[in-house]
Amino acid sequence: MSAKDVKFGTDARNKMLKGVNILADAVKVTLGPKGRNVVLDKSFGAPRITKDGVSVAKEIELEDK
Repeated sequence: MSAKDVKFGTDARNKMLKGVNILADAVKVTLGPKGRNVVLDKSFGAPRITKDGVSVAKEIELEDK
């Protein structure tokens, strides 16, 4: 069982903001009537093409989770 790393203050806010910006940049292309398609490449199987922002958000993996 691994220990949790708890952060407070400006360091925590900056890391949270960085993650939110990465997520927003990836999802914003799928929004609206002119939303674009996104290709999701998985480690197994064929790539998946979607316009669903939730699917795009779920596939994002950040190194500092």
